[in-house]
Amino acid sequence: MRNPVYHFEIPVMDMDRAVRFYESVFGWALDQRTVDGYAMAFFPRAEDLPGASGALAKGDVYVPSNTGSIIYFDVDDIDATLRRVGAQGGAVLYPKTHVGPCGYVAEISDSEGNRIGLTAAGD
Repeated sequence: MRNPVYHFEIPVMDMDRAVRFYESVFGWALDQRTVDGYAMAFFPRAEDLPGASGALAKGDVYVPSNTGSIIYFDVDDIDATLRRVGAQGGAVLYPKTHVGPCGYVAEISDSEGNRIGLTAAGD
């Protein structure tokens, strides 16, 4: 069986602002392209490793929201990531919380107003 999620898209209103946010907060280099007439910025994807990847997406069908599905990004240092969020125009919506053997979670609002989850290993 394969992992059920292959690709996700995070709606944005201002692609340049959103790319700056994600590259600065997470340290990833995003690959900007136009796909089917829509501006997209793709997150890194390792074809030979488990998990999904996706893209920021801008266009008439993409509307940022903090009330829909929540995507969780796995990070090495949740505290450092949360500190960078505010500096890049985002906000912490749910503080770092220990969730037992799964480690820690937190939720943020990105530069576009989307609710994004964070997860990190812990004791």
